[in-house]
Order: sequence, then structure tokens, then C-alpha cells
Amino acid sequence: MSYTIALAGKGGTGKTTIAALLVRLIKESGAGSVLAVDADPNSNLGECLGVEIKESIGAILDEIAAQPDKVPSGWTKDRFVEYRVQSAVQEEEGFDIITMGKPEGPGCYCYVNNILRAVMNKLVNDYDYVVIDNEAGLEHLSRRTTRTADLLLVVSDATIVGLKAAERIAALVKQLGIKTKAQQLIVNRWDEKLEKAKLDGLDLKYIGNLPLDEEIAKISLNGASLWKLDSESKGLCALKKIEKTILEK
Repeated sequence: MSYTIALAGKGGTGKTTIAALLVRLIKESGAGSVLAVDADPNSNLGECLGVEIKESIGAILDEIAAQPDKVPSGWTKDRFVEYRVQSAVQEEEGFDIITMGKPEGPGCYCYVNNILRAVMNKLVNDYDYVVIDNEAGLEHLSRRTTRTADLLLVVSDATIVGLKAAERIAALVKQLGIKTKAQQLIVNRWDEKLEKAKLDGLDLKYIGNLPLDEEIAKISLNGASLWKLDSESKGLCALKKIEKTILEK
């Protein structure tokens, strides 16, 4: 049975980095097959995983919405969308990745979005783990990918502003009617000045923190792959300590 982890957080908290590191840990631990879903319009997950993205779902939607006559003769639009979405899944060494992107054209996307959601719901069942890197507002989670997630993993930085943003994200999940079995909080770039008492009373279960890791920061600054990160780096070791809590089905 597939286990879906949806990551969210305000910009700059490092959620995409943590999403990529989770994909790496799942692969290296041999826990099962994993699909990485880049649902952030900024589409940086592929870069973090050292992948050159060839096609996004947004581009596919643009093409079909603007030119519906491109559906091959004898095909239904549903079947054509399903085929194109499946062809957009890139098979990499030890994981697959699909990039949602953002439609830019003037076409109507209501119909194809509904088909896409159904296709994605079937697609994720082909994997043991699905890691979804969402934009902060989580609109992609509701509109395009799936209406359920086993785990909502919210990433905050070590600031009160970050924690308040994390609370708003948790509240938005309820407003959107997204069903989650668990909601957890990770504080990235931990600062001892942030009193742990500030974490009490949140509608999120605090499961741990990651320290500021200069090696991760350097890799991110250079736009390099996180596969190059040393296995003994502070950030990766900290994530390993809470890996079981995150991946436990």
C-alpha cells in the first residue's frame, strides 16, 4: 500500500531540500519504491535530485487545453491525458519523479484537471512511498495531485514567524478538506534561542529539528545535486534520526 508524504512550508524554510533528502533516504534504506512529485510551481525538486526535467504536467495541460484536436483519432481525451501523464514520469536510478509545473496558457483546465487528479490517484498506488513537495498554499495538493495524504510534514525555520506560518498551513489543510492521518512539524536550521516551549500548543506534532548545515547550504547555493552530500553531514544525520517517525506506515 502506498504511503504519501506531503511536505509544505513557507518559502525559504528548506522544504524542497528535506523532500529531496527523504527521497535519498528511502532509496538508500531500501524501504521500497518511491515517486517524487514536484508540485511547487518553482519546480526545484528535480534540480535537488540531480535530474533534468524533460516535461511538466503544466506544459501537457497547456497543449491539450489549447489544442484539443491533438487528441489522436480513436482515443478519448481521458485516455490521452492518462497516457501523457504516465509518459511524463521520469525513471531515475532508484526513484521516479514527476513535475507538476504551472499552466501558462489561456485554455480551460477544469476538465483535464479532473482527469489528471484521477490519473494521479491511480499512479501513486504503483509505489511504496510518494513524496510530494508542495507550494506553501497547498493548492496543488487539493487541485491536481490527491485529496488525501498519510502524512503532512510541515517544515518551519527557527522563528516565531515560521511557526505561525506552519500553523496557518495546518489550518488551510482543514479548510481544503484534505484528509491526513498525521501532521508533523520539523524545524530546519535549528537555533537554540527558539525555546521549545514555543512548540507547545501547536496543531502539529513536533518530531525534531535539523541544524544549520554549511555543506547543504553550499550545495544549494551552487544548484548541485544533494546526492553529492556527504552521508555524515549534520543535516542528513539529523534527518536519519527521525526517519523512522516520518516513514512509519
